[in-house]
Amino acid sequence: MENNNSLSIFILDDDPFCGSLYEQHVRNLGHTNVKFFMDGQECLNSLTEQPDVIFLDYHMEPLNGLDVLRKIKRFNPNIYLVVVSSQEDVQVAVNSLKYGAFDYIIKGRNEFERIGTVLRKVQEVMELLKQHPQGKWKKLRNLFGMEPKR
Repeated sequence: MENNNSLSIFILDDDPFCGSLYEQHVRNLGHTNVKFFMDGQECLNSLTEQPDVIFLDYHMEPLNGLDVLRKIKRFNPNIYLVVVSSQEDVQVAVNSLKYGAFDYIIKGRNEFERIGTVLRKVQEVMELLKQHPQGKWKKLRNLFGMEPKR
């Protein structure tokens, strides 16, 4: 399946089974430039390839997902980061978003559907930024339902 809006995507998960499933799912959605990493440092070393989106697991060693997220955001704040974790702790999700995650997905809760939804949202945001760089913030607020009430 060819997708003209194919994104460059990294998947970082220390579980080879989960990572392979996510990689195949993303490819089935039409994204052909997908790389799977099992180690945070290996992913960080590949950031010069300029991925658009990185899905990263929260529980990893020696660098956990939050450590990797912070390092990626320092390297390039424009990469869309999505934390995928079995961790249902609200504080973990809040911290992930606070440090720059675009979204937080809980494993075992329709994560495949959510991955597709997140990728469509990223594509919408990227398209809006391309088309309307001057009014980007107003359009983004509208997209996410954050327009101030009058």
